[in-house]
Amino acid sequence: MFNKKLITDIDVKSQKALVRVDFNVPIKDGKVEDDTRIVAALPTIRYLLDQGAAVILCSHLGRPKEGPDPKYSMRPTAEHLSKLLGRPVAFCEESVGPVAESAAKALKPGEVLVLENTRFYKGETKNDPEMSRQLASLADVYVNDAFGSAHRAHSSTEGVARLLPGVAGFLMEKEIKYLGAAIADPKRPFIAILGGAKIVDKIGVIRNLLQIADAILIGGGMANTFFAAQGYPMGDSLVDADALDTAREILQGAGNRLRLPVDVVIADSFDDSASRQVMDVGPVPEGWRIMDIGPETIAAYAKVVNGAGTVVWNGPMGVFEMPNFAVGTFGVAKAVAESDAVSIVGGGDSVSAINRSGLSDKITHISTGGGASLEMLEGLTLPGVAALQDK
Repeated sequence: MFNKKLITDIDVKSQKALVRVDFNVPIKDGKVEDDTRIVAALPTIRYLLDQGAAVILCSHLGRPKEGPDPKYSMRPTAEHLSKLLGRPVAFCEESVGPVAESAAKALKPGEVLVLENTRFYKGETKNDPEMSRQLASLADVYVNDAFGSAHRAHSSTEGVARLLPGVAGFLMEKEIKYLGAAIADPKRPFIAILGGAKIVDKIGVIRNLLQIADAILIGGGMANTFFAAQGYPMGDSLVDADALDTAREILQGAGNRLRLPVDVVIADSFDDSASRQVMDVGPVPEGWRIMDIGPETIAAYAKVVNGAGTVVWNGPMGVFEMPNFAVGTFGVAKAVAESDAVSIVGGGDSVSAINRSGLSDKITHISTGGGASLEMLEGLTLPGVAALQDK
């Protein structure tokens, strides 16, 4: 299924390995708030160290606008990684340039160095050949373990893989194995659950999944646009007005494979303490807005999920940041966790809902990449994977 070379396919003893990780994690007051992504990279880092490699880690963090910005520094991730590994982790204030070169040169087998945020350099997002060359000059081999950034053709994800022997880390392999199998050869029935605010982000995914899934269950703000496309007035609900024609076209071609909510929870303002009521799907009263899927929909979706062989879930069912409108999302989370299906959850909000519901250990695979997992579900090739060496 996965035809790219892995770290286990090459000899890394005494080699310097440049590893692209996804350490794009929330940081507050100089401390890492959620280390899920750092922990996910540990198997690859530990393996390389055990094999006698010197490990140089690079990642982006956030979206710094104008070059270096202390609040987007990778330093806290280096300090946190040191605790997780139980060994010193060096930090370099550059990603490329003379300081990075001498730090990389001095690094001995069994040592770890974290480079500064790759997005402090304009060349990173432009996939600038000069930046790729400078990154490549730091190491002997390149390992991409950053599935969350694999859908971007940047210097540290794609450019450098064309200049050094490039292989995949364990996390990258695991992500692609689960998502790839879900698309190529799913255990049936294959059920996709799609939520979130905008249809426009998921049009390609819906179209591709209609070819392969047995049913697609829709929730979140996305469902409102489908309701509006059927001619219902939506009150103050979030509707993607530019996507109405697309929604109509999808509904016409989908038959009964695309399932929409049958009831919803509406509120008279965008506020957790707003007045709320459950209504069957239909015209939303003026001044009210849809905030969640209703109890009948939760039960209907749970029943479909219960009989599934494979479930892929991306996107919340409502405004789940507000406890009163999180019932749908947590209800779906519970159904997915309790089913015997191979379950794959991707996208920041769905993952956070699974974690908050305390059910994450019952999910087969929790994806670390929202955008990248969506592009795979859309059937697209990920540039950061394509650039790696074939087996």
